[in-house]
Amino acid sequence: MSKLKILSKGFIKENPVFVMLLGMCPALGTTTSAENGIGMGLATLFVLVMSNIVVSLVKNFIPDKVRIPSYIVIIATFVTIVDLVLHAYVPDLYKALGLFIPLIVVNCVVLGRAEAFASKNNVLDSAIDGLGMGIGFTFALTLLGAVREIIGSGRVFGVNLHLYQSDGMLVFILAPGAFIALGFIIAIVNKLSKKPAQ
Repeated sequence: MSKLKILSKGFIKENPVFVMLLGMCPALGTTTSAENGIGMGLATLFVLVMSNIVVSLVKNFIPDKVRIPSYIVIIATFVTIVDLVLHAYVPDLYKALGLFIPLIVVNCVVLGRAEAFASKNNVLDSAIDGLGMGIGFTFALTLLGAVREIIGSGRVFGVNLHLYQSDGMLVFILAPGAFIALGFIIAIVNKLSKKPAQ
């Protein structure tokens, strides 16, 4: 498989959120704004790339019986690094994402790529796969956060778009709005990706 195909797979054909419906917990829980979505996406992207690289490097040394716990320890190491860096350098984002940062450890996107791809491929392909999936995940979270923020408050990335005279549709900033916005985005993605009948 070509490097470009591996990279684009996670963004288009196998987008973790919009196509494979993985990582729903952070997708719904952290996307109250586009900034939170991009922050969570980039944190997950870092963990994906680094854990894929390490899993690919050590795959031949890990006994089959302990491979999943070993992958989780590798992933947890990089999540701890992300957690400490965000806490030290981006405290506002750290507070906004809260518990969802440590939960990257059990994100099925990260563990799934370690098991399905990195454990069977070379280091470069594994890094590219992690990058592609991470970019796709970041794009999905940022788009979902932007849609919720625009409809919910008439703002995006801190810029007031002057869409509403009052507060906007606040339900989109709350938990039910995440489900509604995600449902509509998935419906649009499905419509656009459906091939016309011959």
